[in-house]
Amino acid sequence: MFGSIGSFVYRMRYTVIAVLIALMGGLGLYGMDLPKHLSQSGWFDPNSESVKGSVVADTALGRDHKSDVILLVSPPDGTLVDDESFNTSMQKIVDDLVAQHPNVVSREVDEGHAGLISPFDKINNSADQAAADIKRERMWTADRKHGFVSIGVAGNDDTTILNNYKEIEPFFDGLAERYDLPGTQFELAGLQPIAGAMSAGMDADIKRAEIIALPVVAIMLLFVFGGVVAAVLPVFIGGLTIAGSLGITKLIAQATELNIFAQSVITLIGLGIAIDYGLFMVSRFREEIAEGYTVKAAVRRSVMTAGQTIVFSATIIVAALACLLMFPQAFLKSVAYGAIASVGLAAILSVTVLPAILAILGRRIDALSVPFLKRTKTREEVEAGFWGKLATWVMKHPLKTAIPTVLLLLALIIPFGNIAFGGLSEKLLPPDNSNRVAQEHFDKLFPTERTEELKLIVVYDPNNEEVGGSLQAIADDANKIPGFTKKFSTEAAGGAQEGVLGDDETGQGVLQMSAGLVNRDTAAESIKELRAIDHRGLQVYVAGTPALTQDSIDSLMALLPYMAILLVSVTGLLMFLAFGSIILPIKAALMTALGLGSTLGILTWIFIDGNGSSIANFTPGPLFAAILVLIIAIIYGLSTDYEIFLLSRMVEARHNGASTTEAIRTGTAHTGGIITAAAAILVVVTGAFGLSDIVMMKYIAYGMIAALVLDATVIRMLLVPSVMKLLGDDCWWSPRWMQRLQQKIGLGETILTDEPDEKEHTRYAVAAVSSGGVVAAAEAPTTTMKSISVDRAPSDDTSEARSPRSRTADEPAGVESTLDELIDDAPKAPVEPARKSSGPDTGSWRLGAGGVRQASRDLRPKPPAPRPANGPESAPQPPVTVTKTQTPRPQPQAQTQVRRPAGPPPQQPVQPPQQRPQAPSRPPSGPTPAQRPAQAPRPAPPQRPTPQQAPPEQRPTPAPTPRPAPPVEDQTATRAARELRPDRGDEGNQISVQELLRRSRARQSDQD
Repeated sequence: MFGSIGSFVYRMRYTVIAVLIALMGGLGLYGMDLPKHLSQSGWFDPNSESVKGSVVADTALGRDHKSDVILLVSPPDGTLVDDESFNTSMQKIVDDLVAQHPNVVSREVDEGHAGLISPFDKINNSADQAAADIKRERMWTADRKHGFVSIGVAGNDDTTILNNYKEIEPFFDGLAERYDLPGTQFELAGLQPIAGAMSAGMDADIKRAEIIALPVVAIMLLFVFGGVVAAVLPVFIGGLTIAGSLGITKLIAQATELNIFAQSVITLIGLGIAIDYGLFMVSRFREEIAEGYTVKAAVRRSVMTAGQTIVFSATIIVAALACLLMFPQAFLKSVAYGAIASVGLAAILSVTVLPAILAILGRRIDALSVPFLKRTKTREEVEAGFWGKLATWVMKHPLKTAIPTVLLLLALIIPFGNIAFGGLSEKLLPPDNSNRVAQEHFDKLFPTERTEELKLIVVYDPNNEEVGGSLQAIADDANKIPGFTKKFSTEAAGGAQEGVLGDDETGQGVLQMSAGLVNRDTAAESIKELRAIDHRGLQVYVAGTPALTQDSIDSLMALLPYMAILLVSVTGLLMFLAFGSIILPIKAALMTALGLGSTLGILTWIFIDGNGSSIANFTPGPLFAAILVLIIAIIYGLSTDYEIFLLSRMVEARHNGASTTEAIRTGTAHTGGIITAAAAILVVVTGAFGLSDIVMMKYIAYGMIAALVLDATVIRMLLVPSVMKLLGDDCWWSPRWMQRLQQKIGLGETILTDEPDEKEHTRYAVAAVSSGGVVAAAEAPTTTMKSISVDRAPSDDTSEARSPRSRTADEPAGVESTLDELIDDAPKAPVEPARKSSGPDTGSWRLGAGGVRQASRDLRPKPPAPRPANGPESAPQPPVTVTKTQTPRPQPQAQTQVRRPAGPPPQQPVQPPQQRPQAPSRPPSGPTPAQRPAQAPRPAPPQRPTPQQAPPEQRPTPAPTPRPAPPVEDQTATRAARELRPDRGDEGNQISVQELLRRSRARQSDQD
């Protein structure tokens, strides 16, 4: 499928670019006003008791707006808040606020207005004096040096209220100067100023990421690729991804409520993942170009390998993020929707728009290169580089590497034992934030008027005469619980509110009693004790912000184990379907768990223990529980993402005939630098969010940075190779029934082989060195790819053994054996390679004892073919036709010495390899060496078409000629007439000499 996608993208490259860029641009324009469609709510569990109680209270009493905005006033020294002149100025301020924003603020509580409570109002008659005294007693300090005004903001939901607050917020700028109150300090506290500060901080984070992160990432990519054009492409894909994601998220927001936090996550995850995917695709394309493939073939092969891995990686991340949908909090669902949209769009653009651009650029991908940075390495150079050497060293010392690495990760997990969870509060803002300072100042001056109170909401029957005693008994039991700033009271003077739920005559009565907490860290115990008191047969809810937070934490912790099981199961199943092994998903889950635990330990050490808090400008405190769940999903998905890229190259090498050790080395060598670069790019993007003023964003940024550094270096490059080396061939094991299941489903990695017909150049050619069709491969500076063309003669179905061909005097020893073994082992070059199958097959694998997959080909080390002596260069020779016939031969024995059959040698002068003429090809039938006269010169072959040139009806059918049985010691050395595999056609017999030499060198390396 991916081969077809690559071919389609190449063929329709201009159309693909035009259509998708126009679509992303349109979505970007459509989503420019996304923040207006996002909500401020969704932080709590809608099924919890506290939320249900809040709904009851809002329905019966109306929404509580007294904590929306708190204007804290502190007159200068020598002036008190009850001075007549100061009261007059404050009354003027309040009147102007109401007059300038009548649709947002009102003195009276009515439909659409929340009301305003001010202790500075003028008293017109004695009837109002008593109420004014009670109000002033609550809203002025005892020394009359501080006071506050409670401003209710119109609106019935959090989003509307916040938007209305932003409308009146500029009014409070410069009040002291505008109203001639020098030295007076005005501070804004309350729920809406805190929420507004967080919203502004998130907007600043997004702009910072776009202004700082994108240029820095582009510079990093310049060092990675060595060219401006290649460096710009991943950043361009990242920009398209963000634009399209904003539009898609706005479409989702029309159907469901999305939290405003989703926009920041879209930028954070979408931008980083899109750039990473672009990096992987461009790197693979440049690698294929370096191997000599045409632009068309390079695009197709890149999409078939890197493209498929990108799509599968995105599927893993989407599956991890989809696990967030099982939680009831709309905040987590919003983040999941936005992140899934951005990751999915990043994958789509990376396998469509980016390959189309690469198809147009072609070899100009390295244009505008920096001379000292431009260096495209071949596969051999990559495998001989730093990462290949590191993997080799690790596999030589697997235990010495694995044990210290695991101990280090376990040590990092230890601080996680001090984990503590909390909710939204002003402490999520920096210590020097003006709104946070104002809130802390207000809580200190007016502890009984805290904006975050615990509420007892009692539903009762107003027609029951005994209900009054029950209500008072509930209040008395609640007052026995320590830790509150005031007493729960059933009287209005004590802060109680009464209302009716339903019809005024037949509805139920609702009483709300409230009290603040002295220490919010003890909220869980206080809530538990309140819910344990005797309800006296009445329906009692414990609500308020502390209860909402605690209920949300409890629901998150209750569902977290199920999320972990689902996360591991889904990602493990996908990895099994891709790789056909049950061991690899288990290993990946354990590695990811170690990295995740270490990350959470680091976060606890920083944000709860407070290490580095002064440098990072935050206050140590409990972790926001919902963010912890989000971090687990994101980090697990990213860690599995890098595991996929690493294992994909290992599996590709394994299916091309490499041993487990060689596959580990090859996969690590080819992905080590790319994974490290991708992790560094994500670190830069998340680092921009690490500068955020919002501690929640610091949680995510620092967590991702710690996870990326650990995963891309310690885990993937040290722990994974060492553990796989210890497991050996068991890495690829799975039960037979699971193999059959995976084979039927057909999900697997695309394994590519060499395609010489698609190459434009190579460094190797084929030179014929002797007569009789014997061929040797030698390096030659040529730009034309040569291949070995082997014709298969009609075979004898009844014969199972093959007879060797004797070597003439002027043929170098060992050439025919080594070459035939390489020809026999060379894979077929398909137009679109087949997917991996974990069941029994006749290709690269077979099942051994216990269901362990083993290599079916002979991988024993064999001596490489010797090269002719150096001499004058000769012109490149055309492919030599070797005609093979099947004749019985005894089973070979393990012997490597090459001996000539008994008898006098031919009396033919032997010339040096560089001077002797090329002998003509020998016909497929004729006298054997023993039947030819010893001194007679070799007759010239008849002039007739070869079996390949003659039409089928005119091709001669060679009759098998009896030969004397060769000596036993020569049966292994002479294998020139070896039978070709029946499952290969003519295309499969066109073997790249470059591939033959590579295999020969690999075998020699294994032997050494």
